[in-house]
Amino acid sequence: MPQPSIIPRSLELPIQLADIILQASASYAAQSIKAFQIGRRPKRGVTLRPGRETPLWNELRAQLRPHLHRYGTQANLARLLGLHRQRVNAFVTSRTQMPDAERTLQLLAWLAAVHLKRRPA
Repeated sequence: MPQPSIIPRSLELPIQLADIILQASASYAAQSIKAFQIGRRPKRGVTLRPGRETPLWNELRAQLRPHLHRYGTQANLARLLGLHRQRVNAFVTSRTQMPDAERTLQLLAWLAAVHLKRRPA
């Protein structure tokens, strides 16, 4: 007889989200001793741009890309984020822009829902 899960259903998504962040951090840390050190410090108040100075964003983008190949998925994600589809494309495919903190957290939650095989809403 299988044992019932001791984790409340309401905590499954946050736990999955934390697990994704942990896996991304661990995989990047395994690649480099200076995993979270930014090579050059930007001037105070200057926005970070995607690139070598944003290793966690690069990992999140790499995990998002395989889930956005099906037709219409990018447009649906853009609707959830309240953005144009082209903006999501700039975040994920063209690597020219990065989302703000709130939308980054929304992307993490969306990715966690996809990993749990739930319909992201």
